[in-house]
Amino acid sequence: MTTILIVEDDVEMSAMLSQYLEGEGFGVVRTQSMSGALSATLANEPDLVLLDIVLGEEDGRDVLRELRHISDVPVIFITGRGLEAERIAGLKLGADDYITKPFSLGEVEARIETVLRRTGAPANSLEATVRRFGDLHINETTHEVHRAGVLIDLTSKEFALLAFLAATPRQVYSRAQLLEHVWSSSSEWQNEATVTEHIRRVRSKVEVDPDRPRWIKTVRGVGYRFEPDGQSH
Repeated sequence: MTTILIVEDDVEMSAMLSQYLEGEGFGVVRTQSMSGALSATLANEPDLVLLDIVLGEEDGRDVLRELRHISDVPVIFITGRGLEAERIAGLKLGADDYITKPFSLGEVEARIETVLRRTGAPANSLEATVRRFGDLHINETTHEVHRAGVLIDLTSKEFALLAFLAATPRQVYSRAQLLEHVWSSSSEWQNEATVTEHIRRVRSKVEVDPDRPRWIKTVRGVGYRFEPDGQSH
């Protein structure tokens, strides 16, 4: 079983994360301090650490520095600080990802699985390839998408496009980048309108109201992103 170490001094937040992750098949260890984090890492050898950057009077960045002396376990920072400078500082210290509060539990799970795949750590032993965002479930093993329990019929390329966007929630991709990553092509060889048309098709199948998309958002002048909170505008 994949084990997640939660280092969080907010008891309610820690309990909420623990309950959700255990429900998704992860093993969970919880602690609230630097000393607890170091002891738990040595004792349990977790596969990934969720680390709040503010731990009472302690600094999560100091915890990460000490962790790196004893382990190369992947670390995702959780913080209420959304400034780019703070994110960059955390990543430079060796964090593998950065989640800013408020966040959805589905986003946390998606980022955990993305980091585990990227770092080569074992993924969730029960359903490592299922991404859940509210009532939208994306299964990368079976290439099936369900919304509110109903199977959505997607072509292989439509599924690949949706799965790629959902793998990195809120990350914005241009049409050229999507051509490169999903089609293994470029705008020199394939028209970017191909991406636009596939986005339209996926929305028509996945979204309740394609004209007011809940999941796949357009970022004007840039491209598209997957919105894990699933709020329509």
